[in-house]
Amino acid sequence: MLQIKEIRKIEDFKPELTKDEFIDFLHKHLDQFGDPKEHIEKSIDYAFSNAEGKGGFLLAGFWENNLVGALIMNKTGMSGYIPDNILVYVAVDANLRGKGIGAKIIEKSFELAEGDIKLHVEYDNPAKRLYERLGMTTKYAEMRLKR
Repeated sequence: MLQIKEIRKIEDFKPELTKDEFIDFLHKHLDQFGDPKEHIEKSIDYAFSNAEGKGGFLLAGFWENNLVGALIMNKTGMSGYIPDNILVYVAVDANLRGKGIGAKIIEKSFELAEGDIKLHVEYDNPAKRLYERLGMTTKYAEMRLKR
């Protein structure tokens, strides 16, 4: 049975998991849709921040004491004109995809997050269909200027 652990501060990682193991898991299982480890770590530090407008939480999914899924939710601090939360990262062990693990972890994040939630997903990411099944809609196309 899937066990989902909520992590809101560095001490919550112990004893099953370390911050580095969590980062390594996301980096590996986000595949081509991921970011460098230092970016993942920044989003964790942001989630653990007590500064006004910052914060969030992490979820770690365990199956038979093995990490099989991970999620990072950050607060945006921009309620009203931007959704209150951004689901920054979610990944499931590549060998266990399609078994409902991702859906359960995302649904748990929906329960825990206060306010609206957004996420960025590439059009060719197969997980886009899962997000739509869970009730997320496409309202905007995100555009970026990279410097």
